[in-house]
Amino acid sequence: MRPILTLRHYSHDLIVHSHDHAQLVFGLSGALDFEVEGQGSQVVQQSFVVIPAGAHHACGSPHGSRCLVLDVPSDDWVGQCLGDHADASRRLLDDTARLPLDAGQSQLVTWLAGSPVDDPVIAQQGAVLLLASLNGARQETLGGRRLPYAALNAHIDRYAAYPLQVADLAQVAGLSSARLHARFVAECGQTPMDYIRSRRLHKAVALLRDSQLPIGEIGQRVGYSSQSAFAAAVLREFGVSPGKLRRQR
Repeated sequence: MRPILTLRHYSHDLIVHSHDHAQLVFGLSGALDFEVEGQGSQVVQQSFVVIPAGAHHACGSPHGSRCLVLDVPSDDWVGQCLGDHADASRRLLDDTARLPLDAGQSQLVTWLAGSPVDDPVIAQQGAVLLLASLNGARQETLGGRRLPYAALNAHIDRYAAYPLQVADLAQVAGLSSARLHARFVAECGQTPMDYIRSRRLHKAVALLRDSQLPIGEIGQRVGYSSQSAFAAAVLREFGVSPGKLRRQR
C-alpha cells in the first residue's frame, strides 16, 4: 500500500504522468511549477494544488522545492474516514485548483512535515485532519465563474507559432487586460504571459518526445525564431536541453 503522506524534494527534472488517485501537493519551500490538464500553476509556501484522479500533469522545480504530498487512497477511504466531511472533500478533489492556506492550515501542514509521516497512524489521522480543514477552501477562494481555460488553451495552442499578447487572451475571456492579469495571478499564481510561455514549452516537450520533428522546427512551432532561443527557454524552464528531453522519451 502506498504511503498517504510523503515529504518530497523536486528538482529541475521534469515529471510528466497521471495516476488513478487524487493528490494534494502542499508547498513547504521553494517553488514547484505545475501544469494539470493544461492549467499552469506554481506551488509555493502556504499554497497547495489539487490533482484529480486520472488528471495528466507535469511538474518541475528549476531551483528546487520541498513539498508535503497527500495521496488519497481511494474514494471509499474518503467516505469511511471523513464522515460528514466526505462530500465536501470529494468536491474539493474533483477539480484542478491552486488554493491558498490560511494560518491554521499552514501550521498543520508545517507540523505534519516535521512529524514522522511514515508512521501509518500519524499519516492516516494527519491526512484526515488536513482534508477536513480544507473543506471551505474552494468556496472561499474560487467562488464565481473561473477563467475559460479550455478556450484560452485552445487559442494558445492554435497560435503557438505566432506572437501572443495579454490582449489576445483578454479578448477570448471577455475581460480587460488588467482584469485578466489580476484573475490569472489570483487563480494560477502566475501572469498571463508566464502561462502562455509555460503552455508553449509543455507543448514543445510533447513534440520532442512524441515526434521526429527537428528541434529547430519544434521551436518555430511554439513561437521561437531561433533554435538557440528555444533551447535557452527550455533550459530555463526545465533545467535540461531539448536534446536531453528528446533522449528521455
